[in-house]
Amino acid sequence: MTIQITNTMTGRKELFETIEPGKVRMYVCGPTVYAEAHIGHAMSAMVFDIIRRYLEYQGYQVIHAQNFTDVDDKIINRANELGISSEQLAEDMINEWMAQTARLNIKPATIYPRATQEIDTIIGLIEKLIESGHAYHVPGSDVFYRVSRFENYGKLSHRNLDDMIAGSRVDVDEHKENPMDFVLWKAAKEDEPSWDSPWGPGRPGWHIECSAMIQRHLGGEIDIHGGGSDLIFPHHENEITQSESINCGHNLARYWVHNGMLELRGEKMSKSEGNLVTIRELLDMGGGEVFRFMVLGSHYRSPMAFGDDTYESAKRGLERLIGAVRGLDRREVPDARPSHELADAADEARQRFEAAMNDDFNTPVALAALFDLARSINRAQDEGHGTPEARWAQARLQDLAAVLGLKLQEPEPESLDSAPFIDLLVEVRQQLREAKQFELADQVRDRLSALGVVIEDSAEGSRWRMDR
Repeated sequence: MTIQITNTMTGRKELFETIEPGKVRMYVCGPTVYAEAHIGHAMSAMVFDIIRRYLEYQGYQVIHAQNFTDVDDKIINRANELGISSEQLAEDMINEWMAQTARLNIKPATIYPRATQEIDTIIGLIEKLIESGHAYHVPGSDVFYRVSRFENYGKLSHRNLDDMIAGSRVDVDEHKENPMDFVLWKAAKEDEPSWDSPWGPGRPGWHIECSAMIQRHLGGEIDIHGGGSDLIFPHHENEITQSESINCGHNLARYWVHNGMLELRGEKMSKSEGNLVTIRELLDMGGGEVFRFMVLGSHYRSPMAFGDDTYESAKRGLERLIGAVRGLDRREVPDARPSHELADAADEARQRFEAAMNDDFNTPVALAALFDLARSINRAQDEGHGTPEARWAQARLQDLAAVLGLKLQEPEPESLDSAPFIDLLVEVRQQLREAKQFELADQVRDRLSALGVVIEDSAEGSRWRMDR
């Protein structure tokens, strides 16, 4: 089966064909590390984690680069506010990102380039751009890219340069030849990090770092370039302009893939507005897996709303899948595919799952296939037959969920010491039911429910879980 990907450059779904057979070079823009990352950052990272996982499931070797912008005006200003160096602030935020994304079950990238580690490559690219006439240095000031020299400027965002100039709100800079020209190298200011260069001490502009990283680590031409849709213009547009001016007409990326924005209670999340939920807050809620389920429930190119209602809905949906694999012991799974309707249901689910994911990574439809398999498993267990077959189908459900990064594991009880007592109360309740003392049995169930313990009855007996 072939994979179709929507390419922002063309606005169409296209057949996925890699530069090198069997290998995917994927670059995803990472955070500017000046403050705590929020769930919008987590959403984008999860989207490309899911894409990577599926490509690997289909047998591709994925080389995944995710950068850190670790020198920037925001970092410098924030560090000054805190009374620490910008280097220390960036290092602290990077360490926090790595720890938090691990807890979100986001696979580590293959490469984590940092802007401050790419200075030599950045300077080399800028020198080439100046030599070719695509860039110019203003003595005593910055180095700028000359957008008029790039014929197709605006091709990713589908904007016309003349229209952009006419409606430009770019800050007026008397040093620029054109208001749309953008900075490649910033001249040093007092008490700011700087590096020596042919144009005097300074530091790189934002856009040039990604071009340098792709050039150095991924060969200059990649299969997938990813990021949030807010990066299409000007960041990704300027990346294309720089890189393709040097690459002699070769495209920077075959496929431009952008995720939609996360909205908080109907409004776009923004640091300036103060309406943020940090990844730390999400993890403190115990909602890492629930949040991934939310991300899967929306197509990656669409906006995703985050609120109490959507969070609770995702939590319930995740619990349904967890319930379908509850009690699974992989040692009890038959080695051979059983001849049973549950095996047929598992095969059908896999086929529908792959068809959905091959269609531009359509995770909502892929989840629907998993839910249908979960219903078949639950129905068979409720009817009290097909246990080995059910185990086989449960394993297949868990395997497909893992492709999406879902573990489908019960949350741990707050105290393991309470587990034996809960087991005893559940056993007592079962005995009360067998003795037809249903009122007392219901009292036990209700008291446990008030403590966050959910009892689930089936033909195989009663099981409990923590509702956390």
